[in-house]
Amino acid sequence: MSLHQVLITGANRGIGLEFTKQYAKDGWNVLACCRHPQSAIDLTALATAHSNVKIHTLDVADFAQIDALATQLKDESIDVLINNAGVYPASHFGDVDYAAWAEGFKINSMAPLKMAEAFVQQVTRSQLKKMATLSSKMGSIDDNTSGESYSYRSSKCAVNMVMKSVSIDLKPYGISVVTLHPGWVQTDMGGSNAMISVQTSVTGLRKVIEGLSLQTTGQFIAYDGKLITW
Repeated sequence: MSLHQVLITGANRGIGLEFTKQYAKDGWNVLACCRHPQSAIDLTALATAHSNVKIHTLDVADFAQIDALATQLKDESIDVLINNAGVYPASHFGDVDYAAWAEGFKINSMAPLKMAEAFVQQVTRSQLKKMATLSSKMGSIDDNTSGESYSYRSSKCAVNMVMKSVSIDLKPYGISVVTLHPGWVQTDMGGSNAMISVQTSVTGLRKVIEGLSLQTTGQFIAYDGKLITW
């Protein structure tokens, strides 16, 4: 029986699926969440192969569903909460889908806070007490030299600020909080031209999470351990 447990949103593909694979392989109990488990073939196969992987239905855009899952898991201890689920709303100057932007903002910026609020007790009672949110260097104002991507950039910039506040508010609970840049990763979102494999990204991200403490809470860190300017 594992000493540690991790909850991962968007666990059916890409970075979320790789997090699930790696934590499961290392003997962690994994609460793997995704919108449509019935069509999550790779995740289902993983859960069949590893008895320490439990799949839960969760659409992070549905806040009532988040509350319901938190109630269902109210007696659990969650050492690491990983807000991985996200979307990339396309937007170019003069051609912005504002409805998609609003939905993207809800999923990328608001849902991670809702998850933190809903599961704070489960994380507080755990041994490791960590929350990690997948952001992006595209959310860094300092790093923006190419423009465009208004919807995605702003949603990730916002979640950086949200989780910085969470890191301050949850420090008295002993909870460490980090926002993570996974790199340009070969996923459905990142595309085949991306620079690094999902395995390389997640291996690095796990190392960053492992090293997270109350002394380093509230930081924005890349998969290779480098601090990112806001």
